[in-house]
Amino acid sequence: MTANSLSISQKDPDCVTSESRQVNVHIAQEEVYSFFVEIVKKLPPEDVLREFKGLFIDGLDSEDAEYIPGIYSIFLDDNEQDFSSTLKRCCYIIVNNWKTNRKDKYIQELVNIFINENLKIKSNNPPVVKICKNWIENFVNSKDYKDLKLFAIKYEESAKGHWANRYTSYLLIDQSVNDKNPREQQEAARRLSQQIKDKFKFELAMYIARSQSAVSSTTRYTNPSILGDQALRLIKAIVLKKGVFSHENIAHIFIKQTQNQTLEEFKINVEKYLFFSVENQELVKDWRQKFADSLSLWKKDYNQEIITKELFLRTCNRVIDCLTTEKAKEPSLLFTLLLNQGHALTLVIILLKIILICRNSRRHLETRIAHLIRLYEKYPENECKGVINFMEIFNITFAIYAENVEYNLIKMEEEERSNPQLNLDGYRVFSQMKVDRQK
Repeated sequence: MTANSLSISQKDPDCVTSESRQVNVHIAQEEVYSFFVEIVKKLPPEDVLREFKGLFIDGLDSEDAEYIPGIYSIFLDDNEQDFSSTLKRCCYIIVNNWKTNRKDKYIQELVNIFINENLKIKSNNPPVVKICKNWIENFVNSKDYKDLKLFAIKYEESAKGHWANRYTSYLLIDQSVNDKNPREQQEAARRLSQQIKDKFKFELAMYIARSQSAVSSTTRYTNPSILGDQALRLIKAIVLKKGVFSHENIAHIFIKQTQNQTLEEFKINVEKYLFFSVENQELVKDWRQKFADSLSLWKKDYNQEIITKELFLRTCNRVIDCLTTEKAKEPSLLFTLLLNQGHALTLVIILLKIILICRNSRRHLETRIAHLIRLYEKYPENECKGVINFMEIFNITFAIYAENVEYNLIKMEEEERSNPQLNLDGYRVFSQMKVDRQK
């Protein structure tokens, strides 16, 4: 089966109603999807690329005014959106299969197909060809193409180029939860995001082990963060918060104590829970009050309702919005205040505490993080130092509290009068994979 064998034919617009025309488009789309599902499983990647190019690209350099490239004939009745959706899903049918079968190198070739001099609109192109080329150009300039390029970025190259590339896993999460994206895109995004996270966790654990070893520095593992040696001290400071007053234990107590409360009571208590462990209360007094005021105004009509699991989740998601961004239009006031005042770690710990009481909010948080990255990525790196510092601390903190890695801090030197938080050099961090005892 080849692209030429697809039974896509041009319809006479005068003989077709708008409803039947839409039916014809849907039938043609399903035929194209089935075609790519079949060939991506059977043919070598080079042949799949050739078929894709034959269907969507070849013929766009024609100077014949009567010629209409086959796939475009069904969309030319002012139907660019359906064309873009078709093109996008075909891309992800291919990408999802190649990611699953470790054929990543060909994804870059798929992305590069759209960067071609022949696709630029020329004065001697017939009107129909100009329309087709314009659709391709619009796709290349769209967020959809930007999202597609994320699958072609190698993990090793993520630290190069634009600073936002280092946080690709969150941008992929945003794709995976968007119901408007085809399922193949959601699946591929979810899988790749997890791979990137797992690799970061592994490299972080190896870096910790090697950086504390007496072995020659030539064997040291690469630090996956950009915080340098400060990363190790940060890790120690985070892991030090263990024992009876650990974040996990406090979260467990909070969940028990807030059962059967009204929404109004829960709002008051969640604000106390999130901020009580902040060391300098006077310093955070202003933005703590702003947070309390914002949360108190939310869903006031439900204040006397007993908090259910659904309302619990929605409240935690609302807290995340207050601390990150609402509707992805701009950073929240609290996010800007905390970063501008140098409280990135405080903000990250507060966000962590939300997830420890409501793990189902994790996706919502990661989506909001993706929105923040998109909001700031238009600025150069030297203007985003606060945001980048926040992202690095966020990455490390959530890697430490990941479900399948356990970190422990062991005191190597006895100093009776020393404050452990001020003498972190006397401690070493040890990490190990957790065993799933339910399996």
